[in-house]
Amino acid sequence: MSPSISELILPDAAATARVATALATVLRAGDTIALFGDLGAGKSTLARHLLQALGWVGDVPSPTFTLVQPYEDLPVPVWHCDLYRLQSPAEADALGLFETDAALLIEWPERLGARLPADALRLQLDGSGDAPRRLTWAAPPAWEGRWPPILPA
Repeated sequence: MSPSISELILPDAAATARVATALATVLRAGDTIALFGDLGAGKSTLARHLLQALGWVGDVPSPTFTLVQPYEDLPVPVWHCDLYRLQSPAEADALGLFETDAALLIEWPERLGARLPADALRLQLDGSGDAPRRLTWAAPPAWEGRWPPILPA
């Protein structure tokens, strides 16, 4: 069965926060969320809102230099990953991404190549600046009934 594909227009930051909050309510340990998009498309913003929706009250820095920032003290532990600096998919092996039970929130997942799990929820963000964002996705069967979100008003 092929994944379903659809889209949503996010007119402002509040809409991005609503999507992240909806996603946080269905997130499970072991899930992988792949965040695709150009620089400035809103990947880190969506990740930040998701972690806050899970209850994180501290700063949520971009893991551009650390590559992986774990958030273990949440109802669903999350590893926020930024793979922009990886030169090859093989470099990801040293990070232990697929040896954890935490949910993976991965920016620049294309750096994983074929190592990206088939059951990952693939979110693509397009847009920049103050313009509305376009969110498209491929939701595999593992996300059936959990995605797309029912957004709060």
